[in-house]
Amino acid sequence: MSDAIQQEQIDQGVMETLRERDHSALALQVNHLACNHNDIIELLAHYMALSEQDNDELFDDWYDNLLKEQLTVLKVFEVYRGQYEHQN
Repeated sequence: MSDAIQQEQIDQGVMETLRERDHSALALQVNHLACNHNDIIELLAHYMALSEQDNDELFDDWYDNLLKEQLTVLKVFEVYRGQYEHQN
């Protein structure tokens, strides 16, 4: 399966999860990844720090060089964050 098709399936799954507020599909996407808690914390800390800066080029360069697994973690994080931000 090509990366583009697999990415489209992930994106579609994210959209369905957003509508349903069911995290099980997202959990399946990240639970099998070969990363540890520290890897995830470091990725999210880097993401948040770069997101808050005004240097779009620095962020884009960093983001463009992420591995597929890292991008999946970030997408799942953003879905969860969006859901929690809009609960109230």
